[in-house]
Amino acid sequence: MYLSELEEEEEPRRKRAPWGVIALVLLTGLALIRNGSGEFNVGPPQPASAAAADSRSTPSTFANTPPALPYALPDWIRIPAIQVDAPITPVGLDAAGWVDAPPAEDPNLAGWFTGAVSPGEKGTAVVVGHVDNQLGPAVFYGLGALKRGNRVDVVRQDGKTAVFEVYGVEVFAKDNFPGDRVYGSKGVPELRVITCGGGFSKQNGYDGNVVAFARLVEVR
Repeated sequence: MYLSELEEEEEPRRKRAPWGVIALVLLTGLALIRNGSGEFNVGPPQPASAAAADSRSTPSTFANTPPALPYALPDWIRIPAIQVDAPITPVGLDAAGWVDAPPAEDPNLAGWFTGAVSPGEKGTAVVVGHVDNQLGPAVFYGLGALKRGNRVDVVRQDGKTAVFEVYGVEVFAKDNFPGDRVYGSKGVPELRVITCGGGFSKQNGYDGNVVAFARLVEVR
């Protein structure tokens, strides 16, 4: 299912990985890049149950979605509701088959996974980032506090800004991650913003991932 969706109208510029595989390596990679020190009095906010995405959403639900954009590298991400204003760097798979993370020493840096579509293209784009590092909160520390209706702006190198509206925020256990639900294409431009979350222990780090679900609502 994933291969046919991702290979449709595939351009020779790059080969996208099938989500059936990437769902697993993304989960593994993000689970292993947790850098929380566990030394903060209050941990990162966790999504409220009322913020969960509606898994029944279908393309017809998104009647007002703007036309998909062509491929363009993303440069910057802004999420005003949680004071995110950060550059984006491309990240791929490392030698072990896990998704690379942005350098942990730079707390204000997000990573766009190059194995998926670019933000604004038809399909599901993926942006990842650390929740914290040894010095304190990082770029997506506040991700779990997002609410439905919050906006995510992604500035692209073609001069366009893809504006996404959040329609769900959830935390998933790393050993029961619903890859099909998170990464599956709805046939319209969507975005997933992902960081570590859930419970934390010094021995194992964070035990889950916070995922913000968003769809394209405007192009500026």
